[in-house]
Amino acid sequence: MAESSTARDPAPDGYVVVARRYRPRGFDELVGQDHVGQALKNAIETNRVGHAYLFTGARGVGKTSTARIFAKALNNPGGASGTPDQDTDTAQAIDAGEDVDVIEIDGASNRGIDEIRSLRANVGVRPSRSRFKIYIIDEVHMLTGAAFNALLKTLEEPPEHVKFIFCTTDPEKIPITVLSRCQRFDFAPVEVGKIVTRLTEICQAEKADADPAALELIARRAAGSLRDSQSLLEQVLSFSAGKLTADSVHQMLGTADDQRLHEMASALAARDAASALGQLDAGIDSGVDAGRLAEQLLGYFRDLMAVTVGCEPSMQRHTSASLHDELKQLGQRWGLQTVLAVVGLIDETLVRIRHSVYARVLLESTLIQICHLPDLQAISDLAAAAKSLPPGAKLTAGPPAADAEGSGEKKKQVRLARNAEPDAAAAPDPSSPPTPAVNDGVSPPARVATPARMATPARMATPPPATDSPAANPLNEAETLAAWQQALVEMDQMTATLARSVHRVALAGPGQIRLTFPAQSGLAMGRCDKAEHRQEIVETLRRLTGHEFNLTLVAAAPLAKPAAPTTQAPTKSRMQRMREIEANPLVQACKEVFDAEVIKVDIPR
Repeated sequence: MAESSTARDPAPDGYVVVARRYRPRGFDELVGQDHVGQALKNAIETNRVGHAYLFTGARGVGKTSTARIFAKALNNPGGASGTPDQDTDTAQAIDAGEDVDVIEIDGASNRGIDEIRSLRANVGVRPSRSRFKIYIIDEVHMLTGAAFNALLKTLEEPPEHVKFIFCTTDPEKIPITVLSRCQRFDFAPVEVGKIVTRLTEICQAEKADADPAALELIARRAAGSLRDSQSLLEQVLSFSAGKLTADSVHQMLGTADDQRLHEMASALAARDAASALGQLDAGIDSGVDAGRLAEQLLGYFRDLMAVTVGCEPSMQRHTSASLHDELKQLGQRWGLQTVLAVVGLIDETLVRIRHSVYARVLLESTLIQICHLPDLQAISDLAAAAKSLPPGAKLTAGPPAADAEGSGEKKKQVRLARNAEPDAAAAPDPSSPPTPAVNDGVSPPARVATPARMATPARMATPPPATDSPAANPLNEAETLAAWQQALVEMDQMTATLARSVHRVALAGPGQIRLTFPAQSGLAMGRCDKAEHRQEIVETLRRLTGHEFNLTLVAAAPLAKPAAPTTQAPTKSRMQRMREIEANPLVQACKEVFDAEVIKVDIPR
């Protein structure tokens, strides 16, 4: 077992906490900071030691421990070495914080200019027994501006026998003039796997029986801080009387297990507010704190967000890697945009909980809000689809469809009719006699009244027999128009979307219908001329009328550009602008998808 895994001798006057007893004593014992240890060892071995160092990183990742190890390496009695002798009086005094030549200063409590002036006055005094006098200033960002200014000159040109090591959790608060005079090393949060390995070594040294799942929970809870994980381990060991299990960890920390969080998230995705509140109530009854549960939910949805965008299980920071597949399914079911909205809601709730004594009520209201969120992913897809629409294409809302899990829930699907490259545009048939236009409307209404003499599927017991080549038109022009408008409702959604681009519908001879497309709708006309769409139109008309029709597709002549107006066009009224906005295809599609209505229109100023 490594030396770091053997408990230090406790102080004569009492118990020494785990975090201090198992503090690293050499560069090889640092956990998760190999890059820093290797860089400092190389600096010593190549005689490139600077006069000022800045160690930055979150709490409990090894900044102060590394500073002490570096001080021992520089003041090693046998000469500077990357592997100092741990049994010398100097090394043991530095470990205990009692060496006269290694001065540790708390920047939070010694932050004024008077303390820094005292430091400057003592800098010129040579070390008592070592090669260097080393100042370790913890939380250096707490120094005042005047204190930093007083330190600058000494920091830039210190005596040869002085070294400065600054440690901070917030380097952004340090003046740039100080940063530029230091060699900076950033300490990364310790990975969960490395924390688990270290905790396992400590449990073996303490002769404590610990489940791997329990140690993983502690490591995840520590959020990258090795010292925090050791403190939690000591707390749970005291609670569990030598046998450490996942349940005892949850019970001691007041947290919920991954399965409870997943069941709660599944209830939220199913829009089942009652079930979600029931899960919350059961968790609180079992000892879970409402505020702590909100924090866990935020971590859960963070992992759900990461999995939804395609991250591997190794990117999960707050949930077990075994939940990856279930998180992936839930993310696909919910949609990334909705997951992002949930993360924002829970984060806002956590801020409110910190300033309230009603954490449970706030969390319950948030869960209900999440259950009533709209399908934000569908809105995002709809907006993206609208931007990619070619001229003449429209958005339509399809019928409800069962979800992927087969749970029976219904979701409205937005279908986008995308126009592909057309085949050769159908040219006008010169042999067809011109007939008056039946309909001049650009977009026929979705459904119209059917003339009494034309049977529809709802009223037709048996359709009249179809005739392949009728000698005369079986319908007049009004009936033809009504049949076309009804066909737009009855035919396939994709074909109907293309067919709604038709500008005119007219009779063009015995058993023939001419469909005239606007000049700019060549793509739609080309798609309608394909066999599958042409056949769908013919079959729908035959089913509605009982007669066969041949289709002729033509394009209208381009409209001449109007002459530039000589006078300013009249300004549209507010009511006209509101009608135009409500008639926008995107607005209409949103109304159909979300079963909504327009209650207010704000006109930009």
